Amino acid sequence: MPELPEVEGVVRQIRPVSIGKRIVSVDVSDTIRKSKNSGKQAILKRIEADDFQERLSGAQILAVERRSKYIYVTLKKEQEFLLVNHLGMSGAWFFVDSLLSIPEDKFRRHVHVVLTLDDGNLLAFSDIRRFGEMRVLKTEADFPPLLLMAPEPFADGAMEWFLQQAESPKFRNKPIKEAIMDGTVISGCGNIYATEALFRMKIHPKRATSRISRKRKIELFQAIAEILLESIEAGGSTISDYRNINGESGSMQDRFGMYGKKTCTICGTSTKTVKIASRASVYCPACQK
Repeated sequence: MPELPEVEGVVRQIRPVSIGKRIVSVDVSDTIRKSKNSGKQAILKRIEADDFQERLSGAQILAVERRSKYIYVTLKKEQEFLLVNHLGMSGAWFFVDSLLSIPEDKFRRHVHVVLTLDDGNLLAFSDIRRFGEMRVLKTEADFPPLLLMAPEPFADGAMEWFLQQAESPKFRNKPIKEAIMDGTVISGCGNIYATEALFRMKIHPKRATSRISRKRKIELFQAIAEILLESIEAGGSTISDYRNINGESGSMQDRFGMYGKKTCTICGTSTKTVKIASRASVYCPACQK
């Protein structure tokens, strides 16, 4: 699943090619329409396909920003409103002059939303597994879970928030990895970067949060922020389906110390896997205590 660095990479590429442009038409795939007709909510949440087309058609793109793992697109017709997008497990945006220009067949076959801009180019959203989300909101308050997200990890006050949440009754007795993957504790850190940060800090993923000193918690927060920044600079991580809007893969996966490894990159010990918060957590039993 794309995490903060991957979403940041998409936003940084969408922004210069879209801001100021007008959406002249919107296409929604037959797959999504069939999902809607059967009462399901694939990708388009709480809005029908025709209403989604009507709301976005003719709107001008004013801003493209990232909030945690979400993409916020500020649009304006008579009034400003938001298109909020989560990439899910396999969502990807492509900026192309034709759907045939999308570089891989697996993405071309699963395009579900196409925004045609007034310069003739397309912003196409492909989602192979259809776990992505799009919501049309007046403000983020229309989808209350957005208001619960922790501050951005690079923002002033983010560390203090992290410490407060990690030491709260809700999280103090939970495994540290479960805490740092929770978006109300720290924004944008999922399984991949939580694995890498804990390995860098030599902390066992199942260690109770209360059994980690405040000093070590501060160091862990700093390690998470550093790893997220490193990944942004590397274009994110491509494990299977992540691509940027030009169809390019990231390279952070080449720098992993623990995620997906069979042996520890420091001591050579065989890694172990444990399930935490329904996610497979890889760790070194010798290095991480």
